[in-house]
Amino acid sequence: MSSPLAIGAVSAVLRNLLDNGLIEAGPAVGGTVNVSAVAPDTIDLTSSEEQPRLNLFLHQVTPNPGWRNQALPSRSSSSGERLTNAPLALDLHYLLTAYARVDCQAEILLGYGMHLLHERPVLDRAAVQRALNPNPLDIAMLPPAFQALAAADLADQAELIKITPAVMGPEEMSRLWAAIQSHYRPTAAYVVSVVLIEATKPAVSPLPVLSRGIVDPVTKRDRGVVVNPDLLPPLPTLFAATPQLKQAGARLGEPVVLTGIRLSGSNFHVRLAHPLFPVPFELVPGLPNDDGTELTVTLPNDAAAQAALAPGQWSLTLRFLPAGEANERETNAVALIIAPALVIAADAPLSLPAATVLRKTAPLRITATLFSRPQVQPRQHASLVLGTVEAAAKPRTAATDPLVFDFAPTLPAGAYPARLRVDGVDSLLLDLGGDAPAFDASQTLVVPP
Repeated sequence: MSSPLAIGAVSAVLRNLLDNGLIEAGPAVGGTVNVSAVAPDTIDLTSSEEQPRLNLFLHQVTPNPGWRNQALPSRSSSSGERLTNAPLALDLHYLLTAYARVDCQAEILLGYGMHLLHERPVLDRAAVQRALNPNPLDIAMLPPAFQALAAADLADQAELIKITPAVMGPEEMSRLWAAIQSHYRPTAAYVVSVVLIEATKPAVSPLPVLSRGIVDPVTKRDRGVVVNPDLLPPLPTLFAATPQLKQAGARLGEPVVLTGIRLSGSNFHVRLAHPLFPVPFELVPGLPNDDGTELTVTLPNDAAAQAALAPGQWSLTLRFLPAGEANERETNAVALIIAPALVIAADAPLSLPAATVLRKTAPLRITATLFSRPQVQPRQHASLVLGTVEAAAKPRTAATDPLVFDFAPTLPAGAYPARLRVDGVDSLLLDLGGDAPAFDASQTLVVPP
């Protein structure tokens, strides 16, 4: 494959091809002819010293339709390593324009240029190497841009460079020259295809497949492809992690129901991952039902879990040994919301009376001091909502520090439903155990008079 220098290398090879052909033509083209590859608006048409010129202008670069979907770039979802080096396949669109101040000379130059490209519709590897190889010249004598093109590796790409005439109607040609902001001159359009630019970074190449499934120790034959007579995922898959009573989140000590498909097996482990914790938190769930579609895991509520977990959204996966297989599998990840629980002290649940939580201090203000189960990390954003009034927590240095909130002194005295909000996740305020939803009476704070 070629390097990113390939686009400039193609222009240099075409320019070299035209230059050599016009030199061989000699007097037939009227003497010395300048062959260039610059933008038309940079050519000075008013200068009387301007020599006849044949100019090659790259006006458009488009993806090659044949190679566009050949291999899409991909990376590993777990490690981020590059799995494929998909080439960037490009078609180059050129304008071949002739400039001259003498009658018919521009037409002669354009005819010779078109003839040279017609006779060389494919740039073979030898021609590309000759055009980009500075030998026998000293490479230091060449312009810096041309010195770099020698490393383009254009001759090493999988496909040869093909030159094809393109048809541009009068309207399209007129719009193009108007965009260039230059006077129109005799012009022919060409498409040069295909340039394959590939990254040089290493890719991960998988090893050959040795067997399709388990190999029978007697017959030495593999199990083959397993076909499931349904439209469900073929591998163990989780669909959802549902807290009890279908609450918005799960508190520590409460069960969570995991639903999915093809979850039959043994040696189950639930893994909880969070951006604030480098090591996942592992739990052992109960056994799945007979259909392998549901199992339950209970969040621990001990001191270790309160410190190792945090309120917010966690990523939950299930790792186990599927029935009939020799290797463990890990399912996809589903979201699990762990809701904070308001506590007065590290080991005391929120209960009335709560005068020790809310108090008036001088100057006139209302301060709330409480804890959360699990602990709120210092990098998390926490706020307390009393009724409809919200106050942000003061900065903390450790997860064991209490949460302190200051409310405006205009907050009237009375009992307020309390919600602790951590990273957008609220503590559970609703009691869904009855016939109709109701506010949980235990989640109430009293503002003293």
